[in-house]
Amino acid sequence: MEKKLDFISARVDTSSSSSGRTEGSACLQNGSRRGVKARLKKLFLCSSTKPPSTTTQSNVEDELELSAVRHRPEALEQLEAQTRFSRKELQILYRGFKNECPSGVVNEDTFKEIYAQFFPQGDASTYAHFLFNAFDTDHNDSVSFEDFVMGLSILLRGTVQEKLNWAFNLYDINKDGYITKEEMFDIIKSIYDMMGKCTYPMLKEETPRQHVEIFFQKMDKNRDGVVTIDEFIDCCQNDENIMRSMQLFENVI
Repeated sequence: MEKKLDFISARVDTSSSSSGRTEGSACLQNGSRRGVKARLKKLFLCSSTKPPSTTTQSNVEDELELSAVRHRPEALEQLEAQTRFSRKELQILYRGFKNECPSGVVNEDTFKEIYAQFFPQGDASTYAHFLFNAFDTDHNDSVSFEDFVMGLSILLRGTVQEKLNWAFNLYDINKDGYITKEEMFDIIKSIYDMMGKCTYPMLKEETPRQHVEIFFQKMDKNRDGVVTIDEFIDCCQNDENIMRSMQLFENVI
């Protein structure tokens, strides 16, 4: 399993290395490239402390959950059709997920603990909360294997349009189909809180609000006080500076 995770993380690193740089993002990008494999492994850790099984499991076994689990995943064929992962990659991800998380789900507290380890220089709890809600597409306060791989597929191998749709959903905190200035501020402030001292030069306290004012003014073209998904996507695709800033947000996922 260790070699197979190396294979997955190498492919992910290739994708991450293509990201652009923005002011204050260098140490996050380096950390992202170094930590992809560790993040994949950490995402498999739940309450169980049982070491991964060394027994090779058959393809049939990969499609079945343990008899005592609370959540049974969809067939791998269906996930293969719905994501950009191959059957082999899904098997690798699924084996790790079910070996380390017999319940079949990850809760928000575990999710926050994971992010706290990767960003010890700041406070990652608020951003982890927003990110957890974005992965929890059925809003049942847990992230299943399906939730995990569907989101991961978009973030790592999705089109620009798919990634922007996903990002819009992250910023649309109350899921009403619009982004308000306060929602945008809450997300961006949580990212800066998570970065902590990992920026150069050091950010001033008013920096997040100033950035929100600039972004929101560009996106809210009809000045109605909210940003629609069409305004969000159109603005991001046609503004090089915003797209560069979006790379920073991708790297903290």
